[in-house]
Amino acid sequence: MDRAEYKVVELSTVTDTEIENVLNEWSNKGWKLDRITFAMRESQKRPSMAFIIFIAENGKPADD
Repeated sequence: MDRAEYKVVELSTVTDTEIENVLNEWSNKGWKLDRITFAMRESQKRPSMAFIIFIAENGKPADD
């Protein structure tokens, strides 16, 4: 039976540079981006946090 393994990275500083760094770091380790979820505050236009979720089919990548 195939199983998926997930990796969640939490960012408290949400900038394009920080998101790019996380995407490059974990994709180079063999993880594939599943989705990005942003946490917003009503009083702000920018997200206060981001959760970047990666997936590896059939268990963890070898480089993890």
